[in-house]
Amino acid sequence: MSKIIIANWKMKLSVKESLSLTERLSLGLNTKNQVIICPDFISLSLIAFLKTKKTFFLGAQDSATLAKHSLTGEVSAFNLKELGVSYVILGHSERRLYQKEDDKMINEKIKVALEAGLKVVLCLGDNKQEYQAKKTKAVIKSQLSNALKGLKLKKDSEIIIAYEPVWAIGSGMAMGAEEANEIAEFIKTSAKKFIKKPLKVLYGGSVDKNNAQLFLKQKNLQGLLVGGASLKAEEFLSICNN
Repeated sequence: MSKIIIANWKMKLSVKESLSLTERLSLGLNTKNQVIICPDFISLSLIAFLKTKKTFFLGAQDSATLAKHSLTGEVSAFNLKELGVSYVILGHSERRLYQKEDDKMINEKIKVALEAGLKVVLCLGDNKQEYQAKKTKAVIKSQLSNALKGLKLKKDSEIIIAYEPVWAIGSGMAMGAEEANEIAEFIKTSAKKFIKKPLKVLYGGSVDKNNAQLFLKQKNLQGLLVGGASLKAEEFLSICNN
């Protein structure tokens, strides 16, 4: 069964590096897996018009709370859709932390993104203190219920959940695959109140070529959200093509 593998480049690459990596991935990807590349906004617009072999989908790292408004510096989900973007990452822990995004704002972003026809990748995750206090499931349930509150899903609407334990992101210490599988099962059960059709759950947090297949073998995980390892062409191709 094919998996979903998302590359989140954050703002780690220059525009020139993003274009170069895109071309290398375009030539090297040979997989039945669904690969989604999420560059920074400046590179995203250029990559959309690159005349490369389209072996991947385009994703954005964020979008605005409103469709069209006086929001200086924000990016409309409708403009992303017009550009050829298929997916958008919302609720990433870094935006929750540094941009002070709360569940209400994330909920608003999801509604607009779905209205624009984008597929939403909703990020959930617990921090180290919450994990150590065994509050992971309580935190996830709260984030999930608040983010999905009041959604009116159309037949073709799609929400994918990416579980990323905050303490694992960029640490080089991924969560155990079996534990991630257990949490993914909990997410699916908890989300049934809001999403009636089968839900896809991804794992993210220090994913690399050495542990990727362990996660992909878990029955409740349908893919990966990859950060640092997606910046290296050979390593990301190894993850996607296996």
